[in-house]
Amino acid sequence: MSSPTTRGIDVAAPDPAAAFEFATATRIVFGAGKLSEVPAAVRGLGGTRALVVTGQRPDRAAPLVAALAAASVDAVSFPVAGEPTVELAAEGTRRAAAERCDVVVALGGGSALDAGKAIAALLANGGDPLDYLEVVGRGKALTRPSAPFVAIPTTAGTGSEVTRNAVLASKEARVKASLRSPHMLPRLAVVDPDLLAGAPPGVLASSGLDALSQLIEPFLSARANPLTDGLAREGIRRSARSLRRAVLDAAGPAERDDLALASLLGGLCLANAGLGAVHGFAAPVGGMFDAPHGAVCAALLPAVLEVNLRALRARRPDHPALPRFDEVAALVTGSGAARAEDGITWVRELCRALAVPGLGRYGMTEADVPAVVERARAASSMKANPLGLTDEELTEIAARSL
Repeated sequence: MSSPTTRGIDVAAPDPAAAFEFATATRIVFGAGKLSEVPAAVRGLGGTRALVVTGQRPDRAAPLVAALAAASVDAVSFPVAGEPTVELAAEGTRRAAAERCDVVVALGGGSALDAGKAIAALLANGGDPLDYLEVVGRGKALTRPSAPFVAIPTTAGTGSEVTRNAVLASKEARVKASLRSPHMLPRLAVVDPDLLAGAPPGVLASSGLDALSQLIEPFLSARANPLTDGLAREGIRRSARSLRRAVLDAAGPAERDDLALASLLGGLCLANAGLGAVHGFAAPVGGMFDAPHGAVCAALLPAVLEVNLRALRARRPDHPALPRFDEVAALVTGSGAARAEDGITWVRELCRALAVPGLGRYGMTEADVPAVVERARAASSMKANPLGLTDEELTEIAARSL
C-alpha cells in the first residue's frame, strides 16, 4: 500500500481473457479522395442544413461547402480559431440552433472536431456545457443521441473522429476537461490522407507524436484488450516507419496514408482502452498554459515511459505491461532483439530529431510543477496508467519535461 504522502494506488493489470466492449463511429470511410463522398453521405443522414465547423482557416472548407450546396445542403460556417473552450461550444450551439441546422460537419484538426462533437451533443441535449463537463462541471449524463455529426480530420494526431469525448478548456478553472458519452460517437468519420498534403512540418511532428502516444498508452493501459492491442501494434509500426521521414523529408502518399491510419487507430484504441500519464498531464498543462495538445504530449512521452518502466520493475515486476515495453521497442526499432530501454531511447531521439520543445517553451516553470502534479493526479486519463504513480514520480515526469 502507498503512504499518504505518495498516494500511489496500483491499478488492476490487463487480463487478455477479460470481457470488454468496443465502440466507435457508426461508419468509417478511409482513403485518398474520400472527401468527395461527404455530401451524399450528409444527405443520407437526413441533413438539409449543416453547421460546418472549421479550423482557423475556413477557406479550406470552401470546396466542401460548394459540394454540399450542389447536393442541396445549405451550409453555415463556424470557424474555431484555437483549441475549443466552454464558451465557444455554447456559442456554436446557439448558432446552430438559430440557423436551424440539422447536421454538424467538422473539417479540421482536433480542435475543430472536438468543437463540432460538443456542439452536436449540446444541440440535441440542451443546457450549458458545464452541465455535462467532467472534473470542473456538474458531470450530468448526456441522455439523448447527438445531432448527426460528420468528422473529417485534416491533421493526423488526435483520432477525435472516432472517440466519444470532446475536450474543452475552461478559462476560469484553467483546466481542460471532457464532455463524454457514447452518444457523442460520430455518425460518420471520413479520413482522407490527401488532406494532409501541404501540412507544415511542425504540425506533422506534434500531431504525429500525439498519435504515437495514443497508440503506446492504450497498449500499456490497465484497460488494454485483445482488439485494441492489434490496432495499436499496427499503428505503432506505421507511425515508426513514416513519421520521421514525413517531417524531415516529405510527406508523400505512402507517408500520408501511414500517418492518417496511425491517428485513426490511435483514436480507436484510446476510446476503448484508455490512455495514461501522458494525457493525464496534458489536460492540466493545456488548461494552465497556452500550449498545443500534441506538442505537450510529445514533450511528456519520453519521461512518462521511463518513469513507468522503473516503477513497474520496482513495485510490480510481475505486471503484464512490462513485456509490452519490450514489444513496443521491437515495433519502433524494427528489431526483435530490442528491449524496453531501446524503445525509450528511440522515442527520445525521435523527439530530439523533430525538435520537440520542452514545456518551458509554453511558460511552465519549476514553480508550477506542484500545481500541475495535483491536477494531473485527478485527471481521468491517469486512471488507465498501468499502475498508480507516486507524487515523487509524477513530480519527476513534470520536471524532466520542462
